[in-house]
Amino acid sequence: MGEGGGSHVERLMGRLGDRSAVVAVVGLGYIGLPLARAVHGAGFSVIGFDTDPEKIEKLGRGEAYIGHLGEGLTRELAASDRFRATGKITELAAADVVVLCVPTPLVDGPGGEREPDLSYVLGSALGLGSVIEPGRLVVLESTTYPGTTREEMSSAIVEAAGVRGVGLTVGEDLFVAFSPEREDPGRAGVTTGTIPKLVGGVDAASLALASAFYRCFVESVHEVSSAEVAEAAKLLENIYRAVNIALVNELKAVFEKMGIDVWEVVAAAATKPFGFEAFYPGPGLGGHCIPIDPFYLAWKAREAGHATRFVELAGEINSAMPGRVVERVVAELERDGAGVDGARVLLIGAAYKKNVDDIRETPAAEIWKLLGGRGAAVSYHDPHVPVFPSMRHYGEMGMASVALTREALAEADCVVIVTDHDAVDWALVGDAAKLVVDTRNAMAGVGACRARVVKA
Repeated sequence: MGEGGGSHVERLMGRLGDRSAVVAVVGLGYIGLPLARAVHGAGFSVIGFDTDPEKIEKLGRGEAYIGHLGEGLTRELAASDRFRATGKITELAAADVVVLCVPTPLVDGPGGEREPDLSYVLGSALGLGSVIEPGRLVVLESTTYPGTTREEMSSAIVEAAGVRGVGLTVGEDLFVAFSPEREDPGRAGVTTGTIPKLVGGVDAASLALASAFYRCFVESVHEVSSAEVAEAAKLLENIYRAVNIALVNELKAVFEKMGIDVWEVVAAAATKPFGFEAFYPGPGLGGHCIPIDPFYLAWKAREAGHATRFVELAGEINSAMPGRVVERVVAELERDGAGVDGARVLLIGAAYKKNVDDIRETPAAEIWKLLGGRGAAVSYHDPHVPVFPSMRHYGEMGMASVALTREALAEADCVVIVTDHDAVDWALVGDAAKLVVDTRNAMAGVGACRARVVKA
């Protein structure tokens, strides 16, 4: 590290220590907004940046736009003179630390395979590079494949800065790290500050600065030897879940043919106090990480000349689950003498998991699309998702949640449980519906039902 690098490190360490550093959070969604709250709570001045003008306007008014985070968060930030929300990239020039919390979705490759889409990461990096000053720390939190932080993001920042005549050298006057987000929307008793934080820098100075930053508001920081290790660890965390969920999804179909209830099997196996962790089947994966991350690793592995057969198989099994649910709905409707064409199907749940309003990659969208393609008239009820918004692969869904009344349940030819929200009156569902296809074992706690309940 040169003399300049040492002075930059000392300056930024001092500003982190006395909380005079200005922190910018780029991307104010499910990850960025809780992070902004945690950083603000530690005493820093925070710039919240997002390209969505509606989010900026709501934050300015203190209005919530992510249900499970509550109204208090946005009101607290709006009332503070240490927080401002903006859509102007030029305002990031004032930041000492910039944390990128932007989407890393998938796109369809030329051969039909799913490939990483780094457009949000690289677009943010190029924009940041157009305004950033020397001596700043940039941390990527978005899940991605190993090498992104060092090879892609850092290069984009340096390139954009060079265009305006500002020469930046990573490790000397630009410090770069990767620290994967670990938010779990809706999990009670867990906050950004209580979840252990992995940090990997592209060099020793970057690691030291990033760790010092996160220790200001996170209880436990675990340093790893490189940004690539941190990137790989995040993929492993989510692939571990994806593979095990695929296992129980496959076993569900096998056990069903044997007349065995997979839910009872999992509960029985979970009595073992060691060597087993319970995972449960469902209608398909949702959320931003678990359905996507296996494909990030698979793509990078192919680039390196290695096939991730186990990982790709898990992705195939989980991706097929919405189709399996639809086939079960069709079969059960036919058993009742009502074909799927023209059948009225009510989906309960649009969010990808219980008790949140998060619809990212929700299997409900694919189930809806497949049923609609077979001629069914589909409606939905979700107490957390009053309107089904547009989605990247499905366009404008154009539907509002219907009230879960006895009449609505009775009119449906089939009710499909996609999400087992606690707020749903499951006893009413069992009493008023004719046919219930339950993908979450939500009806297990209901006593005698008038409805014919089928697990799928």
